[in-house]
Amino acid sequence: MLTDNKPQKIPFYQTLTKRAVILFISLFLLSESSAVSAGNYGLKIVQNLETTQQNNTRAEAEKLTNEGLQLFEKGTAESLTKARQKWQAALILWEKLGDKLLQANTVLGIGIVYSDLGEKQKALSYFNQALPLFRAVANKGGEAMTLAYISGVYSDLGEKQKALSYLNQALPLYRAVDNKGGEATILNNIGLVYNDLGEKQKALSYYNQALPLRRTLGDRGGEATTLNNIGGVYADLGEKQKALSYLNQALPLYRAVGDKGGEATTLNNIGKVYDDYEN
Repeated sequence: MLTDNKPQKIPFYQTLTKRAVILFISLFLLSESSAVSAGNYGLKIVQNLETTQQNNTRAEAEKLTNEGLQLFEKGTAESLTKARQKWQAALILWEKLGDKLLQANTVLGIGIVYSDLGEKQKALSYFNQALPLFRAVANKGGEAMTLAYISGVYSDLGEKQKALSYLNQALPLYRAVDNKGGEATILNNIGLVYNDLGEKQKALSYYNQALPLRRTLGDRGGEATTLNNIGGVYADLGEKQKALSYLNQALPLYRAVGDKGGEATTLNNIGKVYDDYEN
């Protein structure tokens, strides 16, 4: 049995990069009329004060969010814990401002941290809070991403049918927003679940749908992963030459993108195929 790569997950920093633009634009939505009459001067002072307070709150929320991102990208247990704390503080402010989209993004990020730290039930709790928030603002991309992360947790917990259910909900959403990268990842992950369930032909079908998308996108790392997974299925089916063909296609791609872990896994898998030849 070859070593399968774990289901690939969409990096949270992609969401945060877009969020910075949303925050920047939102600052300009607080514009107000410059015409002030004597009759509403007192009211205008109150409005200006409220606007200033909102701006200060938004600036602090943005600062906490960005600090959390920098800590998150370090990837250590300590930095992830600190990132979570930053985002939890930011979440209180986004809730105060009533910004559901940024609440959703922040809740999703906290869930990802818990998942990365191995606290799967807490991760699920946050993902299930993010889902209705993304739906409330009709953000299909965020909804799809959240569904993908939920599927990953269920897969890690060994609940493969639940994982498959959430992947099948995410797939049409990624297609609806024309996110080819997300679509390819979901197709690959559906293949992984079917492989884990022992349904090898279904696994191959989904891998073979993911592969051309990844090639079209120029995603060499993703292409390598799918090629490696296809090679694993063929090895399990006893088709050693086909297995070697796909694994040998994956190897230079992993090397090209500097993925030492993927390279090591593929080399190990090639070795196992040759070992099976001799036994």
